[in-house]
Amino acid sequence: MTALANLLVIAVVAALVVRRQMRAQRLDTERRFWLLPLVLGALALRDPQLVDHRHTALSAALLAAGLVAVVGMGTAWGWTVRLWRSADGSVVARGTRATVAAWGGMIAVRLGLYGIGAALHVRQSGSSLMLGMAVLLLVRSLVLNRRARTLEPAPPVGVPH
Repeated sequence: MTALANLLVIAVVAALVVRRQMRAQRLDTERRFWLLPLVLGALALRDPQLVDHRHTALSAALLAAGLVAVVGMGTAWGWTVRLWRSADGSVVARGTRATVAAWGGMIAVRLGLYGIGAALHVRQSGSSLMLGMAVLLLVRSLVLNRRARTLEPAPPVGVPH
């Protein structure tokens, strides 16, 4: 994929995910939450330009730093989402202001890493962003699913609590 196509895929996925996160929605803990991250990761890893071969060590270090940062941001994002059980017992999730702040922090970190790479003349592929998005979504989903399993069951309908 071209860099522009990668950026478009990332922008569309990010916009959809953020938009969905800010609305209360049923969290389906049984679905294949790993499928989208797997597809994005596979697309990113297919790119032979993922690492700049003229600056292999620096490029790999920037990629690793970016992935470590998105693991942290995915964890933060997963913990900033409000979870509760609805009357029917299903888990409901909704992003908070802290969720938006976590996204802002992630974007700032990514821009900082790109700035460092540009200053060091390391060519950075859009696939690194796609790989980061895959890791971010996977980590966030793992955190949310783990939190959802620890929620107290909803009281039966009609029983005072």
